[in-house]
Amino acid sequence: MANTADSPLRVMFLTTSMPVGGAETLLVNLVRGMDRQRFAPEIVCLKEPGPLGDELAREMPVHSNLLAGKYDLRILPRLWRLLRARRADAVVTVGAGDKMFWGRVAARLAGTPVVASALHSTGWPDGVGRLNRLLTRWTDAFIAVADNHAEFLVDFERFPADKVRTIYNGVDTDRFAPHDASAVRQSLGLAASAPVIGILAALRPEKNHELFLRGAKQILAQHPDARFVVVGDGPRRGDLEALAAELQITDAVHFLGSRSDVPQLLSAIDVLALTSHNEASPVSILEALSCCRPVVASRVGSVAETVVDGVTGLLVNAGDEAAYVAAVNRLLDEPQRRAEMGVAGRQLVESKWSLAGMIRGYEDLIAGIYEAKTQERREPKRRGWPRFGWPQPAAK
Repeated sequence: MANTADSPLRVMFLTTSMPVGGAETLLVNLVRGMDRQRFAPEIVCLKEPGPLGDELAREMPVHSNLLAGKYDLRILPRLWRLLRARRADAVVTVGAGDKMFWGRVAARLAGTPVVASALHSTGWPDGVGRLNRLLTRWTDAFIAVADNHAEFLVDFERFPADKVRTIYNGVDTDRFAPHDASAVRQSLGLAASAPVIGILAALRPEKNHELFLRGAKQILAQHPDARFVVVGDGPRRGDLEALAAELQITDAVHFLGSRSDVPQLLSAIDVLALTSHNEASPVSILEALSCCRPVVASRVGSVAETVVDGVTGLLVNAGDEAAYVAAVNRLLDEPQRRAEMGVAGRQLVESKWSLAGMIRGYEDLIAGIYEAKTQERREPKRRGWPRFGWPQPAAK
């Protein structure tokens, strides 16, 4: 076994890449906050490290470029050698797909004591799939990010209830707090009195920015001085900019790309919108609520656990453009209600969705499984077929 009593557990977090996105930002905050006396986190990117991976490489080991293509079977010996060389005590796969499959197979073959899978969304494009379900016996824990998400993993993905653990997503409430927005508004050319609606999400199809833009066209009819801020980048940017031009709202929409000043940007908006087709528990919602900003969001996944309808924001059915427009207009017309929702949102985040709570959840889970596995290995066992869980030959 790799670990000794006085050395930290080496935890390998395995993902595809680390672009700027919600799940990736969560991972960055998690590994930075882990107690270094108890844990030594490392990042494994099957493909390129991405900007957040490059950033973390200045602080901890980041391994990358292990997978040449979807059908590159050499990924297995590469991962196996890496886990053995690094003497991994725990492997946590982040997200579904190839990394969830190959990470758990390699961890099993390498004899890694703790094998867990953290999942951050429900259904397409991150469905678990039949092949990944086959490795359920080799997995110690499946990590959900909210209560409703945990139910989804049990009821839809068919994971055993005793292996599904909920660790709420967490946000740094010290960093994500209300800021003076005057400088940001001035830099973006936004009038101090202009109502501003923002969306903070990677520019991918499932985020449904098209609804945000079509809704903007209608909102402008009632609030002609409104402005719309799109924070995030991704493969849909060109198409979305073209759609804004087609709708003739280019002058009212600001595509900002990836930004490092998200807390200040959130403080500069009046309402955060999330128009996704599916989600689990989006980080952008937590960040906005922590900055005292109400949210209008699709009623999908576990969103209702943070956007409490009528309390911290308003919920609409996914894809319902008319309901979305009505909800945004309603909040723009009621500044006092927006303020009350913002305060309630921050209180909710502080009580249940803090970064410290998320870090503690991962630490307790990994340490608990490791201790249990270590105890099992100390106990004498009958000789049999090792490791793989195959049935022993029947007695003759």
